[in-house]
Amino acid sequence: MKITLTGSLGNISKPLAEILIKNGQEVTIISSDSKKLTEIEALGAKSAIGSVSDLAFLTNAFKGADAIYTMVPPNWGVSDYRQYIGETGKNYLEAIRASGARRVVNLSSIGAHLSGGTGPIAGLYDVEHTLNTLDGISVMHLRAGIFYINFFFDMGMIRNRGIMGNNYGEKSKLVMAYPRDIAVIAAEELQDSFEGKSHRYVVSDEREISEIVKILGTAIGKPALPWVQFSDEETFAGMTSAGMSPAIAGTYVEMGRAINSGILFEDFKQHKPGVRGATKLVDFAKEFAAVYKSQA
Repeated sequence: MKITLTGSLGNISKPLAEILIKNGQEVTIISSDSKKLTEIEALGAKSAIGSVSDLAFLTNAFKGADAIYTMVPPNWGVSDYRQYIGETGKNYLEAIRASGARRVVNLSSIGAHLSGGTGPIAGLYDVEHTLNTLDGISVMHLRAGIFYINFFFDMGMIRNRGIMGNNYGEKSKLVMAYPRDIAVIAAEELQDSFEGKSHRYVVSDEREISEIVKILGTAIGKPALPWVQFSDEETFAGMTSAGMSPAIAGTYVEMGRAINSGILFEDFKQHKPGVRGATKLVDFAKEFAAVYKSQA
């Protein structure tokens, strides 16, 4: 099969490419960074260098693919994050229509069943609905849990203030996923013969915040590491003082509220997958500790 991947050599796309290439598939990887060309080709994949915001480039890069993996690359410089995500989805729609592909696996997110109130995830709701208008093309949306690797962003707070925290409480539950676990499921679906429009939850573990902090804190030698629930205003101020634009920070404060209220995970609770990712939080904690200690 000819399979085209967006996402460059990211946390999901690189292991996804490795799995597909090992299985004998012909893989093309789209990247906006020309410096990645050599590394892409060293994997055994073809490279397509350009931006997913460039419809002409994207259309040419998708042409001839049997299956396509789509994801929206982060862009912290935009003034309206939901609009950026939605416009990227529309570009994918047009390029897929012209590609000849019969199957699309789209990286979405847990919470994408909601049309609003979820911060950046609302843009993925838009993408799902956009891609579902494709006639004669099967689309599988992977509603992934919150990435474990997002906890790397907490390391500065742990070092400087001796705490972890956000605008949701320690009794809030997080539904999480490890990027390689997502890659395994994406590879399975890209090489499968599913039909129609559907979604699939991809989850590696579920834990209350208090458990998460205990596991990660113990891994770095801080078993008593406390969790602090900040106000929305404090959370926003912390994000913007760290360099995040007010527009982007506002969306992540909104997502935190959705976690705190539990609405982000409501649909997941009603449709829990029978198969979970192999990498549990205790496994990731070893990686977390290694990174934390390497930065000491």
